[in-house]
Amino acid sequence: MDYSRYQCLRIEKGDRVATVTLNRPETGNRIEHRFHAELQDIWVDLLRDREVNAILLTGSGKYFSVGGNIKGMQDRPGGDVFEEGEMLEPSGGRRIVQNILDCEKPIVCAINGDCIGLAATVALLCDITVASRAARIADPHVKVGLVAGDGGAVIWPMLVGPNRAKEFLMRGNLIDALEAERIGLVNYAVAPEEVLPKAHELARELADGASWAIRWTKLAVNKAIRDQFNLIMDASYALEMCTFQTDDHREAVRAFVEKRKPQFTGR
Repeated sequence: MDYSRYQCLRIEKGDRVATVTLNRPETGNRIEHRFHAELQDIWVDLLRDREVNAILLTGSGKYFSVGGNIKGMQDRPGGDVFEEGEMLEPSGGRRIVQNILDCEKPIVCAINGDCIGLAATVALLCDITVASRAARIADPHVKVGLVAGDGGAVIWPMLVGPNRAKEFLMRGNLIDALEAERIGLVNYAVAPEEVLPKAHELARELADGASWAIRWTKLAVNKAIRDQFNLIMDASYALEMCTFQTDDHREAVRAFVEKRKPQFTGR
């Protein structure tokens, strides 16, 4: 399998493990434009790659990912555009979640630093999560006047329960890794220097295990997540698109750019 077309992701293979690294450290691995599309496609390619039995996902630099481009929303007419001028599909967020769920191979996520927004959804959809104790996790869509529509409403309640999930998603605050481990949001919170070794250890164990037993066990457990995905995702994504048209969203983006507290009016 040729991964040379990927520009925002670095893919390395060895011992039947594919390590996928979010590779735009100069932007904090901000997910926009081509990055978004590559996060749709990579899971399909890895599923087809017969040399891969397990996947390890991580970020380069200080952050796992800071999430989306808030400043860029100021000029957004209703859709993102690639550098070449190609429009990003409005259903892109849905496709990322669906393709992760469709990937039967086990995915271990090494959350090496702060993990925000859509990046948090991607990380939490992985099968096993190992977070640095220095990392923080949040889905702060509401902070910019948006519904948590790109998968947060699907996976957070399944990991921590509806009420905790609603609090985190409605307030949009950062959670430190130790608290995330305590409440079951991530599997492990370890010292920063232990994140990748621990994640590699888990990925290697899964790669060397009984492949079909592991994949089909994942498939069986994921049926519940798929049911929630089918129940929630279209509605949450549509509601997120609606909130892009609100005055509160536009005010939140202006306030972010101007480095001040937003003044929400409920319009």
